[in-house]
Amino acid sequence: MKDISCKLLVIGAGPAGYVCAIRAGQLGIDTVIVEAVKPGGTCLNVGCIPSKAIIHAADQFAETKAMATGESPLGITLAEPRIDLTRTMGWKDKIVGRLTTGVAGLLKKAGVKTVQGWARFRDGKTVEVKTETGVQVIRAEAIVIATGSESVPLPGLPFGGSVISSTDALALKAVPERLAIVGAGYIGLELGTAFAKLGSQVTIVEAADRILPLYDGELTRPVAKRLGELGIEVVLGAKARGLSGKGDALLVEGADGNDLRIAADKVLVTVGRRPLTEGWGLEELDLDRSGAAIRIDETCRTSMRGVYAIGDVTGEPMLAHRAMAQGEMVAEIIAGHRRAFDKRVIPAVCFTDPEIVTAGLSPDEARRGGREVKIGLFPFQANGRAMTMEAEQGFVRVVARADNHLVLGIQAVGKGVSELSAAFGIAIEMGARLEDIAGTIHAHPTQGEALQEAALKALGAALHI
Repeated sequence: MKDISCKLLVIGAGPAGYVCAIRAGQLGIDTVIVEAVKPGGTCLNVGCIPSKAIIHAADQFAETKAMATGESPLGITLAEPRIDLTRTMGWKDKIVGRLTTGVAGLLKKAGVKTVQGWARFRDGKTVEVKTETGVQVIRAEAIVIATGSESVPLPGLPFGGSVISSTDALALKAVPERLAIVGAGYIGLELGTAFAKLGSQVTIVEAADRILPLYDGELTRPVAKRLGELGIEVVLGAKARGLSGKGDALLVEGADGNDLRIAADKVLVTVGRRPLTEGWGLEELDLDRSGAAIRIDETCRTSMRGVYAIGDVTGEPMLAHRAMAQGEMVAEIIAGHRRAFDKRVIPAVCFTDPEIVTAGLSPDEARRGGREVKIGLFPFQANGRAMTMEAEQGFVRVVARADNHLVLGIQAVGKGVSELSAAFGIAIEMGARLEDIAGTIHAHPTQGEALQEAALKALGAALHI
């Protein structure tokens, strides 16, 4: 097989890698991208997109069930619904297929050559790829590592059999009657909530003393309340030890030191993700590390000349939109442009019920920086659009400097608030002050009005509360 030489080689076609390759191709850079499975990475294939499809299906099913029991305040009554998870998964797979095919088309349109196979470094300029037809050697002037991340197993609960990862959960053919989840972070809560709505008896085990430990209690309280309404049992301050002898229960050490036995048909382990650094020849490179991640500077350069790293392999925050921004930037740097990764804010979303959005600093984070702050909070109970959507739980909160009113952070919890994340990010990136948000005319009736009202509240000029 003839060797390939190129200016840029991208290893991994997830959100980081494929965006980098597409942008490089648009800029006229001779680019090759290597992917072992399908373009789109974890996000498109077994993460962000399929999980949101299942969450949507679960929401629809739960709403229909409420109508069947006559509990809907809308006055709608239906017959008892059923869920065919195989068909649901098929619908989800079609969405994934459309998106991955779209990514492949965009790469081709940008003039990027795609090589399917598993890449392994020979040195800092050379990679060999095991393909279906043999070993392909690729030499490049610059290489971008975008290998992503993988689910973290627990020593006593290795993946296999009844112990499943989030990837496995998104490929189930039937709804588990009893589902135990280890980890009350965003992945565990998103999937746990979805399967509870689909009919599973869900128990969540968390080692910390509250759910979503990385978020402040004011944001997580509405989520905790909703978990209870859905019948989800949450066991806090507890450690999962392993499976019972028959494999039909999760063994847990409770907060009081007593052993608990949680009956489960499936045990979903969601204790986090780690950079994928094994199996592609990292030992052949002299790269500095930051814990398990590859260390990078503000331009995503590694400690080796001509080698960049982007996305989850560089550590937290492991977010697809961060990865995409890094990929686009690196492509422009390789094209000779002056760029640096200096984002004021990277919004994060938990697609729980209700959803959580955070952008910038929380009140406590802002105060820890020695700042005096102004805080404005507007509840959705006072928002007309939220009322008409049966979405009165939650609020929008704005955090600003007390001296000049510069917005430092915006957070929200509520139904559908993920769609407000763009407005939050733009406000902080553009250096908005409370007066800017308060003085912007927001369309009525929308949930977005809560952002304006929160800014007005911080200024002491609230109108609707």
